[in-house]
Amino acid sequence: MAIYLGFDTSNYKTSAALFDSQTGKAWGESRFLQVPEGSLGLRQSEALFQHVRSLGQITESLFEKTGRLPLAAVGYSARPRNQEGSYMPCFLAGEMAARTAAAAGGMPAFAFSHQQGHIASALWSANCLDWMKGSFLSWHLSGGTTELLRVESRPGELLEVRVIGGTQDASAGQIIDRAGVAMGLPFPCGAHLDKLAGEEKPAEKPFAAKMQGLFFSLSGLENKFKALLDKGCPKEQVAAFVTQSIAETVYRVTKKAQKEEGLPVLFSGGVSASSQLQRRFEGKDQVAFAQNGWGGDNALGAALLAAMWKEGVL
Repeated sequence: MAIYLGFDTSNYKTSAALFDSQTGKAWGESRFLQVPEGSLGLRQSEALFQHVRSLGQITESLFEKTGRLPLAAVGYSARPRNQEGSYMPCFLAGEMAARTAAAAGGMPAFAFSHQQGHIASALWSANCLDWMKGSFLSWHLSGGTTELLRVESRPGELLEVRVIGGTQDASAGQIIDRAGVAMGLPFPCGAHLDKLAGEEKPAEKPFAAKMQGLFFSLSGLENKFKALLDKGCPKEQVAAFVTQSIAETVYRVTKKAQKEEGLPVLFSGGVSASSQLQRRFEGKDQVAFAQNGWGGDNALGAALLAAMWKEGVL
């Protein structure tokens, strides 16, 4: 048994996870941050406070599930992206917990980016870890990020990413949250908006986002859904319009990227759980979605990458 502990304290979820590199089994525990009704987010100081308050409880709950296990190393999300200048104070909570646990247990602690963790957990949950032996494309679709990435790994570098497409203004998650809050839904709004949309027919045909290569603009979609609400369109139909518009935009860009790159594509991040998005890709080859809720913010990716790094995988 080789057990690795992972922490992720991002906007807007606190999470801890355990990964057994010998059996491939994983356990996770998480909690959304509390955002005031009608608000679109939290100040970083408040987010950090909530992470610190929740992290001990979440970790205790995790080990209540598994019992005490011998740990080989700890992984944690230290920053949003693996690039210079990428920083967000809320990640300090997970870093503090990881480094403290590592020091107390006499084991190493490994830092990764939140984005790398998204990709790693999605690969594991979709049973596609073998993709790391070559290059592949990955969407990172979350509350603050809508990026299409070209990903590759090599000795000494796990999941090196290069942005090749995505939004040039508002992210898909931001549009979803703004639409959901405008309709009185709890924040973060992704799952609630998806449920509201259901099988409804959209208020209008999907919004045609402006594209420039593999990049696009979603700001016009916000203006459009606000106009539909002002006209008194049923919320269910507006929700369907928003979710289908995003799904159609991502589909068009993905189709173009796969034609240019000739690579499989992975969907990670909380927005990838959208039923409208997944239905749009039904039956398509070389496409994989994160499974069983592991596509959202979680610590599994950090634990998994710590295992790969320590054990010299790749």
